[in-house]
Amino acid sequence: MTDKVLIYSRFPKSMMARFAERFELLDTGGKPAREVFPAEVLGGIRALLTAGGSPLGAEAMDLFPKLGAIVCYGTGYDGVDIKAAASRNIAVGHSPGANAASVADIAMTLMLATTRRILVADQYVRSGDWAASKQSPMMRPQAGMPGRRIGIYGMGEIGRKIAARCAAFESEIGYFSRTRYDLPYQYFPNLEALADWCSVLMIAVRAGAETEHVVNADILKRLGADGYVVNISRGSVIDQQALVAALSDQTIAGAGLDVFEKEPHAPDALTALPNVVLAPHIGGHTLDSHVAMQNCVLANLTAFFAGKPLPYGVKSA
Repeated sequence: MTDKVLIYSRFPKSMMARFAERFELLDTGGKPAREVFPAEVLGGIRALLTAGGSPLGAEAMDLFPKLGAIVCYGTGYDGVDIKAAASRNIAVGHSPGANAASVADIAMTLMLATTRRILVADQYVRSGDWAASKQSPMMRPQAGMPGRRIGIYGMGEIGRKIAARCAAFESEIGYFSRTRYDLPYQYFPNLEALADWCSVLMIAVRAGAETEHVVNADILKRLGADGYVVNISRGSVIDQQALVAALSDQTIAGAGLDVFEKEPHAPDALTALPNVVLAPHIGGHTLDSHVAMQNCVLANLTAFFAGKPLPYGVKSA
C-alpha cells in the first residue's frame, strides 16, 4: 500500500510531481483540511507536507491523531508550533540550506536595484526623460559598493552566502547573530550597534516570536538618511508600518523587499513609494533550489515511513 501524505498548504501541482511518484497525495488545495476530507480520512494521516510559513498550531495538529511527521517545503518552519509538535511526538522536517544560494542572489539583486535605483533609471529611459535631457533628483549619483558597510542580521547559511557575495564587491561586512562565529567579518553585540555602523542592513535571520518586528522605528532611524534595508527573511521581522513611515519621510533612503507581513501583498502605501524595490517572495524560486528542496522533502518522508529519524529534522524548541 502506498503511503499517504496530506498536502496541507497550496502548492503548484508541478512542484508536487516528484512526490506523487512515491506517495499518495491528498491535496487540500490550501483549504482547511476538514473542509476537503472527512474526519475518517484525516484520522489516518501520518505525514503532511506544508509551506513553512503556513500557520500550523496545536488545534490543527489535533485533527490528525496519527500524525507523526510535519515536513516543510523549504528552509523556514516559523508557521509550525514546534513545542506543540514535540509534545505530540510529531517530528518536524525542513530543507536547511537548500535554497541558500538563490536567496542570497535575490538579496544582492534587491540591494543593487535599490541602492543604484535601477527601477527609477528604467523608468527614466522608458518615459523619454533621458532623451529629453530632463533633470531628475532621483538620478543623482549614489554611493557604490567598494567600501560600503553591509550589516548582516543572521549569519546562517544564507547570511554567509550574502557575506561572500558582498565581499566580492569590495564592501566592508559586519554581522549580528545569536552566535559569534570564527569568520573574517566584524561582529556586533546587538542589532542596534550593527544598524549604527552599516549603511545597508541585510535581514537574513530566522523568523520567530523573538524576532517579530525587531527591525522597528528605532533600528530604521539608526540606519540614517543614507541607509537601506533589504529583507529576504520573513515579513514579520520588520515593523511594516514603521518602514512605510521611514521611507515616506526619508528617515532611510530605500528598501528592497522579497517578503511582507501579509502575502500575497496587495498594492498599498508601501507599493506606491518610489524608493522601494519589491519582489513576490521569489528568493528560493529557482529550478536548482526546487530540486534541492524536493530532495530534502523526499528524504524526510522516506525516512519517516521507514521508521527512521528525519535526516533534515528541526530540533524541538
